[in-house]
Amino acid sequence: MDEVNFLVREPLLDPKQRVIGYELSWHQANADGDDVSDVHGLLDFVAGQFNHPQLGWLLADSLLFLETIPALFQERRLLDLPPEHTVLTIRRSYLADQATLEAVQDLRAKGYGICLRGADINRLDKTILGLISHIEVRLSASDFSAQAKMYAAMKQSSIRMVARKVLSWQDFDACAALGLDAFVGKLHLTPRPGQVTPAKGINAAQAVILQLMELVRKNADVSALEGTLRRDAGLSYKLLQYINSAGFGLRTPIQSLKHAVQLLGYSPLYRWLSVLLASASSSGYAPVLMETAIIRGRFSELLGQLHLPKQDAENLFVAGMFSLLDRLLNVSMEQVLASVQLPAPVTEALLGRMGPYGPYLALAEACELNSTLAGSLAESLRITQTQVNQAHLGALVWAKNVAASVK
Repeated sequence: MDEVNFLVREPLLDPKQRVIGYELSWHQANADGDDVSDVHGLLDFVAGQFNHPQLGWLLADSLLFLETIPALFQERRLLDLPPEHTVLTIRRSYLADQATLEAVQDLRAKGYGICLRGADINRLDKTILGLISHIEVRLSASDFSAQAKMYAAMKQSSIRMVARKVLSWQDFDACAALGLDAFVGKLHLTPRPGQVTPAKGINAAQAVILQLMELVRKNADVSALEGTLRRDAGLSYKLLQYINSAGFGLRTPIQSLKHAVQLLGYSPLYRWLSVLLASASSSGYAPVLMETAIIRGRFSELLGQLHLPKQDAENLFVAGMFSLLDRLLNVSMEQVLASVQLPAPVTEALLGRMGPYGPYLALAEACELNSTLAGSLAESLRITQTQVNQAHLGALVWAKNVAASVK
């Protein structure tokens, strides 16, 4: 690809809103999806970022959905992706060609998943159905009963049904009831109507964490931190899990809060307390929101590391985490900010994407939303498209490691 573009990430959710994988694409990709250089560039970049010479595949057990075209079915970079974690999305029209059919058969034999896009389930013969592992479907409220029968029949097969363009939580629940296996899109960033309820206030665990964050901010003595943390043994255990996660890359496991402060200092501890605060929600938050917050925090931090001092980059992590904390805690952002004293630039970024941190947080969000602002934001920060994409995928890997460590 002659010109690098911005990567867009969309989570793939199961009916319980758990992240089972991601679909990656270029921002405003070729309208027909047939540009060889675009697809080649995506495959090359993704395979290069997610394969480590010593560690191998870096996305744990997550599925990766990538759109591809027949011209690249034998591409070396495609074959660098692990078959058990890779699903290749192709258009139904490609399968009219016998050579393409045979190439798809070969990919399936190697273990790759094949997701069919733009297909009418009622018109697929057994040959095609025998080749695919996934099929994209769309809910039509005007023909719900007919779809219910069709999806019920498909559910009996080994083919997984993936819903696209689910525009409301009502449709999401309908698709889940019909037996669809996965959902891809941005619906998770839209609050469920039933979740917008009067705030219940900060729960006991969150109150302890907020007190700890204030003590850390003031560089209080470790004994004061330990005394506060003893009020909730479960929090102590989970905090150490986060700190020892693969996302931090520690060689020596940390055994206590005192050990953490001695080895890491106060600033990294503050970051993990912000993650702990988000995970201590009692409002029934969706797991996808938690993972999105962690990715957004790390993404913002990696972008900041390119030009800002270490302390500012660490503050960007907190800004990214807190940007979804109102949703995670089911309170307003103003209530969140009233509960904890944050640096003024963090508050400015959270309330209006303003101040020195605002553009970094806005850029991280733009890559979730396929926003046209990504280019201008990156340019204003003197960050190249390649640097943005590397930070994006680096944040995804980091968040997956953190999530895997606390399961």
